[in-house]
Amino acid sequence: QASGVQVADEVCRIFYDMKVRKCSTPEEVKKRKKAVIFCLSPDKKCIIVEEGKEILVGDVGVTVTDPFKHFVQMLPEKDCRYALYDASFETKESKKEELMFFLWAPEQAPLKSKMIYASSKDAIKKKFQGIKHECQANGPEDLNRACIAEKLGGSLVVAFEGCPV
Repeated sequence: QASGVQVADEVCRIFYDMKVRKCSTPEEVKKRKKAVIFCLSPDKKCIIVEEGKEILVGDVGVTVTDPFKHFVQMLPEKDCRYALYDASFETKESKKEELMFFLWAPEQAPLKSKMIYASSKDAIKKKFQGIKHECQANGPEDLNRACIAEKLGGSLVVAFEGCPV
């Protein structure tokens, strides 16, 4: 925890809710988060949930046609963020859903922002026990389906979010 940045309880709660897929009613499933973006608080001392930056499972196919594309568009062009994305993908054998952790650090972000996000990454990752997939993206080109499929399982992945890769 080099930067001394704290992680808000709500961030941990959201991670837990996304990780634990309890047998839920269709209504509860709709409220589950498909993607959520985290940012630093204005005083840069705490990692918090970014207001209004989430996709619910119930939005997919209703207000959001392509959840991954929508997620990428929610990331700011000139600043860093952390994000969790509940990736659905297929291998030749099975369909899977696994959480991915993103550190978004675009080229245009201020150096100070890149430094604090990079140095605080361990603080948030420690709270996210059991995440298998991590992706650092430095621009939209790092967030294409092929790159993500590679992170999720390389050549074993045949489709990501319902689209062939």
